[in-house]
Amino acid sequence: MENRRNLEKVWTAVDLYCGSGAVSQGLKQVGFKVLAAVDNDPVACKTYRMNHPEVNLAEGDIRSLKAADVCQNKSIDLLVVCAPCQPFSSQNRLRGSDDPRSDLVLECIKFVEQLTPNVVFFENVPGIALSGVSKKLSTKLSEYGYYLGEPRTLNAAHYNVPQRRVRSIMVASKSRELTEQFYASLKPSSKVTVRDAISGLRSLAAGQKDPKDKLHFARNHSEIALKRLSYIEKDGGSRFSIPYELQLNCHKDTKAYPDVYGRMKWDDVAPTLTTGCTDITRGRFAHPEDDRAISLREAALLQTFPREYSFYGNSGQIARQIGNAVPVNMICRMASSIMDCLSSSK
Repeated sequence: MENRRNLEKVWTAVDLYCGSGAVSQGLKQVGFKVLAAVDNDPVACKTYRMNHPEVNLAEGDIRSLKAADVCQNKSIDLLVVCAPCQPFSSQNRLRGSDDPRSDLVLECIKFVEQLTPNVVFFENVPGIALSGVSKKLSTKLSEYGYYLGEPRTLNAAHYNVPQRRVRSIMVASKSRELTEQFYASLKPSSKVTVRDAISGLRSLAAGQKDPKDKLHFARNHSEIALKRLSYIEKDGGSRFSIPYELQLNCHKDTKAYPDVYGRMKWDDVAPTLTTGCTDITRGRFAHPEDDRAISLREAALLQTFPREYSFYGNSGQIARQIGNAVPVNMICRMASSIMDCLSSSK
């Protein structure tokens, strides 16, 4: 698409359910001015303020907040809504409308009414498309003159992210043509690999720390865990090479949970990072070469946070923030396309 951006225009955005600030980071990197953000997690909010001190952050339950108290603008370019994905996760037994959190995404409507954004961008897990929430959302938005495009499933690995992460996106605007133009603009990029993201970091053994980076440290693994890791082939090996007598009882005579104790592969993308992304017993989170789980810094880089990004909290809290984040580079691609569509439409 031809880039017709007005470089003198101040592009404005508001970030709902901002968490630790990955979406705001991506928006800022492509030129948006983030005016306000909302989240109710006190730990994530501390991280957000460390990295985005200029943004008006409203900390609290979005259901009890008034849109005008968050942002007093009457017109913005972009409203981003990355509501909690747990209600629509395939691992949630209350999945969809039975989960009381599923209607949180509808809280965006009062912000649409107050801020009259040119575009509303939604990001969530693919399960949202199977719930009744997206239909409710479409009905509510249409009352204010917005056309909501059908949910589109995409893999973050196709948008400059060194990680396999399948997500669902939706875009609403008052122009059906603009919405469809955005979807048509999403062309995959070349693959970014684990090597591209983390190979420049210091090699660590279990228990070691990088004195220059407080987030780049290796967990202390038990003796039996280290012995198991020693049998796993470097650069992509799996737990199936662990001798039978060293295997966990729940893994013997079964091929379930194949990624547990698995190593990442240097020249491929990482698996989906979760809140347990620094635990080798929670997925394919072992370093491609070192006998350890990936560090918090490596996890953050695989989520495409900038190297200098700061996080507040203990190790578990930081891992949760990283695992719950929207990959920064994916937001860069989405926001850049939205900006181009708005520019050409004007």
